[in-house]
Amino acid sequence: MSTDWSEIRERLHALRQEHRDLDDAIEQIQQNPATDHLALRRMKKRKLRLRDQIAYWESKLIPDLDA
Repeated sequence: MSTDWSEIRERLHALRQEHRDLDDAIEQIQQNPATDHLALRRMKKRKLRLRDQIAYWESKLIPDLDA
């Protein structure tokens, strides 16, 4: 199995950017007194899923070491 490190790095960059954008959007929505709490909850769940995906792809960049 060959691993294309550049593809993983590109994927990580895109996920991190989406995570930052979502974080900014959540912050703006929370400042609005007429916040749609359901939408806010969905955005927070999406942000958590992104964090999990980022952790997964970051782990792929760490080489396997045979004990």
